[in-house]
Amino acid sequence: MNAGLSHTPFKSEKSCPSVFWASGQDPYKNTRKVLTNINLSPSKNKRVLLKPNIGRNVEPKTGVTTHPQVVAAAIDAFLEAGAEVAVGESPITGVAMLEAFEKSGITDITKTRNCRLIDMDISPYVPVEIPDGVAIKSLKVCREVTEYDIIVSIPVMKTHMHTGVTLSVKNMKGCLWRRSKVDLHMLPEIPGQDERSLDIAIADMSSVIRPHLTIIDGTIGMEGLGPSAGKPKALNVVLAGVDAFATDSIACELMGFSAVGIPHLKIGTKRGYGVIDPDKIKVLPENWKDIRSPFDLPPDKLSIEFPGFVILDQQSCSACQSTLLMFLKRYGKQLRDSVPDDKDIIIAIGKGHKELPKGTLCIGNCTIKHKGRGKFVPGCPPVASEILNEYFSS
Repeated sequence: MNAGLSHTPFKSEKSCPSVFWASGQDPYKNTRKVLTNINLSPSKNKRVLLKPNIGRNVEPKTGVTTHPQVVAAAIDAFLEAGAEVAVGESPITGVAMLEAFEKSGITDITKTRNCRLIDMDISPYVPVEIPDGVAIKSLKVCREVTEYDIIVSIPVMKTHMHTGVTLSVKNMKGCLWRRSKVDLHMLPEIPGQDERSLDIAIADMSSVIRPHLTIIDGTIGMEGLGPSAGKPKALNVVLAGVDAFATDSIACELMGFSAVGIPHLKIGTKRGYGVIDPDKIKVLPENWKDIRSPFDLPPDKLSIEFPGFVILDQQSCSACQSTLLMFLKRYGKQLRDSVPDDKDIIIAIGKGHKELPKGTLCIGNCTIKHKGRGKFVPGCPPVASEILNEYFSS
């Protein structure tokens, strides 16, 4: 396959990789500026696939999806370098890809540039083996990822309830075909491993699917309950680098975190997939710490964020978790007003529950075996209004 462990055509010092940044109110100008630091000429006459984060059907400037002007600038830069450029994505379960492209503003910017737009779930998948995998030994990869010469990851700068942050390495999970993305959330614990199976699986994935170039959109990021239910946070910065781990590391620093505390990045760098030590990364311009603006961390427990609710989450995926978060934001007060103040509302999501308390509201198909314990809302993921209707049904 062309992605993954193949050597990047772009110049980079492996022991001391460079990361470039630009800040200002214009995301298009910021992106073009950082890309002037990287010689894109190796992409001439090559097929370049831009992989933004457009996995959800939301409007731009929400902090959920990649800013369309960042993608526009990347398209223009590669077209000027003589490349054939396409934009591709595989959404989370329950999202229609073309609708998400349209709502995100990506469709409009590709039309004006005669750039191909790809729903990567349409074609059959390509099986890819992971020789050194610990949590997973193979992947179902979207065909286009194997057919294009150069893969560029263009994530949004966001916190993530399951993985701490979601940046360029994690963004490549959107290269997995259809529901196989969910499989990484459903893995059993691995004996002898301190890290969660999901984090190990993302590191495994990065051994065979790593971008050749990373552009991180920090125009409007997301803090707190990311990747989709948090608060938008404007940082007005764009980063670019050849080493995805190094670029993610500097993004983490700007967000107020250390990449050492992000398990999938820590595991990957130990395996030699990239550099995360800021002291071994050349960041230009050198005054990058001046724009640091700490992001709110995801809460350790959703119950802290939503008092009066006990959220039991075992091996849920982002789709179901995001649905629950949006449901609680929209209808949580209505539910709380329906029960005594001293009574908690128990909600369960995810596949990994052995037992659940009586009276639990079970959300999503993964909890079906516990539906006798209380109310059950089917779906993958269910719709928020259906959860509300089921809760108040007799």
